Amino acid sequence: MTASSALRLAIDIGGTFTDTVLVEGEETILASTKTLTTHQNPADGAMEGAVRVMQQSGRSLDQVTGFIHGTTLATNALIERRGARVATVTTEGFRDILEIAYERRYSQYDINLEKPDYLVPRERCFTIRERMSAEGTVLIGMDESAIDRLVDELDQSEAEAVAICLIHSYANPDHERRLRDELARRRPQLTLSISSDVSPEAREFDRLCTTVANAYIQPLMESYLARFRKTFSGEGVSCPILMMTAGGGMCTIETAARFPIRLVESGPAGGAILAARIAARAGLDEVLSFDVGGTTAKLCLIDNARPQTSRQFEIARAARFIKGSGMPVRIPVIEMIEIGAGGGSIAGVDRLGRLTVGPKSAGSEPGPVAFGRGGTEPTVTDSDITLGYIVPDTFAEGHIDIDTAASKEALERVIGSRLETDAVGAADGVSRIVDESMASAGRMHAVESGKDLGPRTMIAFGGNGPLHASRVARSAGVSRIVIPPNPGVGSAVGFLFAPVSFEIVRSRYTLLETMDLKAINDLFKEMIAEARDVVAQGAGTSETGTGRTAFMRYNGQGHEIEISLPDRPLGREDIAPLTAAFEEEYRKQFSRPVPGMEIEILNWAVRVATLEGEVPSAPDLPELKTITPAETRPVICDLEGTQKAAAFVSRASLLPGDHIPGPALITEPQTTTLVSSDFSAHVDAIGNLVLVRDQKGEL
Repeated sequence: MTASSALRLAIDIGGTFTDTVLVEGEETILASTKTLTTHQNPADGAMEGAVRVMQQSGRSLDQVTGFIHGTTLATNALIERRGARVATVTTEGFRDILEIAYERRYSQYDINLEKPDYLVPRERCFTIRERMSAEGTVLIGMDESAIDRLVDELDQSEAEAVAICLIHSYANPDHERRLRDELARRRPQLTLSISSDVSPEAREFDRLCTTVANAYIQPLMESYLARFRKTFSGEGVSCPILMMTAGGGMCTIETAARFPIRLVESGPAGGAILAARIAARAGLDEVLSFDVGGTTAKLCLIDNARPQTSRQFEIARAARFIKGSGMPVRIPVIEMIEIGAGGGSIAGVDRLGRLTVGPKSAGSEPGPVAFGRGGTEPTVTDSDITLGYIVPDTFAEGHIDIDTAASKEALERVIGSRLETDAVGAADGVSRIVDESMASAGRMHAVESGKDLGPRTMIAFGGNGPLHASRVARSAGVSRIVIPPNPGVGSAVGFLFAPVSFEIVRSRYTLLETMDLKAINDLFKEMIAEARDVVAQGAGTSETGTGRTAFMRYNGQGHEIEISLPDRPLGREDIAPLTAAFEEEYRKQFSRPVPGMEIEILNWAVRVATLEGEVPSAPDLPELKTITPAETRPVICDLEGTQKAAAFVSRASLLPGDHIPGPALITEPQTTTLVSSDFSAHVDAIGNLVLVRDQKGEL
């Protein structure tokens, strides 16, 4: 089979819907669909979607040559606390790493402070006598009697998984590996994670948290991935199944089973990859990616067609917008802000008489009231139906029946009766609150990154992104929106453009001026070989590229700045350019460098990835022509709150250059784009919908 006719399947399992896309060649989408997520066995909903796209395209699963999968299962297991019973093993004297944490309160004066849940209570925190120095020298050896005592303690704790994090194991992992091997031999039923494999970096609290999170979800993910592969291989899929990672790359199922923590936020990462590709094609330098599904809204800043990335994030914050209130995890991630605001977000009135929306979601089981699957509490989707933004006869390709009357009844019963308004008034309030929540999250994310949303173009996708884009953009101060083809399954489409990649970070402290170049070059050689071995499992003989990074800071500081290194062995001649690069980056973040200070390096990183093909540029925009819609539908205007007639247009009928003034509803199989009355829409040369805010609805 030639590259131009190869079939690739992408499946993204979300909290409410499972998105499936079948692509031929590089980017010819043959079929796509959304199915409700089956939480008891997510593979069932995935198989339903796969069968549906095969039927639509006239193909069969045994013809698939590439398969990429992303899932929220790891994320949800951590948030919902559905993982294994974990015990920790640390060096003697360091039992209370989780209790001490950062030695500070994330909210200094909150007397009702809710502490983050680090998954392991103190009674399951064990220690073992051993000690490494920061240079990796054995100070205290590990003997058999210490291991014997530890095994007895683990037996009594009834632990199912063990997170091993010994002091300075990033410098010398021998004790961790020996302990892992001994426990595996004596207690083969235990799931074991060691920090020198999961997160071999200095800072024992972050390293332990990452290892705990990995151990917590590893049994669940191992069994899930095995079932998933068995389900699809039983239906004829013979190609490897690659998993999307939080850092925007792909890895094999075997790697994912060892490091399931890297799958956290894998679905949203696919959306950011898609937005970056669209930005590259359209020549957009500053972009806000806006991905709204049934459960959450995800926003990501993209500059020069590259998503903003980070080496750490927090899971399940006790206080949603306060750093330090969650469980820190150190893995490569595409940095974004995620809030509980999606189509399934439940609306209600609190005891103070205030209208609230989310973060709790109805998901797919039971789902919004309109779905008729047992839901009784009104959701954002019920509000959009009541306002006329979702048209029942075009929703979800006709696979889900919509009960408009049930949505109105729920809104009146739960909200209208408390706030003395009707269903439309309640729905309008719900819509305004959820849209402002999403806009506020975007503004906060931009401010934390030192950036401005105003000049950015929003790229909106997901089942609910196009529906809310113009309303959120207005509140966030954004005046231009791009909605790509097949936006309802945007994250799954993004999977197909992700490289097979793996990133490794190692801690090796040194001063820049006096570093041991041979030792650092040997370290890079070792890391590159290890990363290439992992990538080769999924990429085969595909050509790969390597990126090298140093995490640098002034001597004595507590946080580092990421600086790119040349892809070759370092020499003494590189020290001056690296000094200049660090000072320039420091100037960007803190206004000016600090003269006379020594620069030190704590961590070194390598990323090996398959090389990406050149992104074709978009043709010029054809001359615009305003079309007259053949049909209109009544909607509640989101600006004035009054009923207006909105143009009702099928996206499939639009051609490049077609222009539609708002208000308008542009429908397609998996979503609807709402063009508010202060926006107009046109189709660009490559099929994107472009919405421009222009008070009169005309360019």
